[in-house]
Amino acid sequence: MPTRRDCLKLAIAAGATTALPSGVLAAFDAADLITRTIPKTGEALPIVGLGSSATFRRVAQGEDVAALAGVMRALVDNGGTVFDTAPSYGASEEVSGKIANDAGMTDKLFWATKVNALGRGEPGPADPAKVIAQLERSFTRAHKDPIDLIQVHNLADLPTQMAAIRELKEEGRIRYIGTTATNPRRDADLEQAMKDYPIDFIGVDYAVDNRRAADRILPLARDLGIATLIYVPFGRTRLFSRTSGLDVPEWAQEFGATTWAQFFIKYVAAHPATTCVTPATSKAKHMLDNIAAAYGQLPDAATLRKMEDLVDALPGA
Repeated sequence: MPTRRDCLKLAIAAGATTALPSGVLAAFDAADLITRTIPKTGEALPIVGLGSSATFRRVAQGEDVAALAGVMRALVDNGGTVFDTAPSYGASEEVSGKIANDAGMTDKLFWATKVNALGRGEPGPADPAKVIAQLERSFTRAHKDPIDLIQVHNLADLPTQMAAIRELKEEGRIRYIGTTATNPRRDADLEQAMKDYPIDFIGVDYAVDNRRAADRILPLARDLGIATLIYVPFGRTRLFSRTSGLDVPEWAQEFGATTWAQFFIKYVAAHPATTCVTPATSKAKHMLDNIAAAYGQLPDAATLRKMEDLVDALPGA
């Protein structure tokens, strides 16, 4: 059961406002931060990070991006490091890179971006010159060289684009390389890529009501020593819609979840092949809620089944 101190931490996280209270970092004990290691190197990463698609992307495309600075500060000030973006996420890559640089946060972030120089519907192969040009723009936008991780976005033309990032890794300009795949029809292609290429990371969707990746992809990643970034643990907004009006069950406090966001993130984080969960948000109070899931405990196997049963019984499956 949570201690009185645990309850204080969770109450602060659950009640946070967009203007974060000063000293909120004191609510979290660094010793309680859950990390996972990157199998290829043993480098540890906090198990919760920040994505920049969805609402983050929409705000980045507007004129007032001050809220995003608060989101990124909430991540860094509360122990998070992993920031996931992509050139295809509108202005997210450029805006977040400027925010981090202006705030002196660049070196505190594990910067993960992607490459896909193919246009929408373009069959490939990609023009190598365009691939390199896009990569160089990412270095400029991130204000970081080397970049921590670059992945081929959605398996696009792996022979050309993986060759480009492998070469940059060999030159020391990229620390880790990988690929992403979020379309269920590409699962077999992702499995093959994991076997064929010397990749360090994959990025996949996984949620308590979208457990497909746990069947083959995540176990294969663990077997091959490949780290994972987990996307859309809320099913974008699907899981919040399904739990609208419902209280988080009291038994969730046994593993430190007092909000639905923490419930959903801790479910995903509990998989042994999960390296980092990267939900996107454009609000600092939601970032604080999310990062709270990186502290304390994770549900055990019996509790995970209980969580699945609860969600499976909800309307909207």
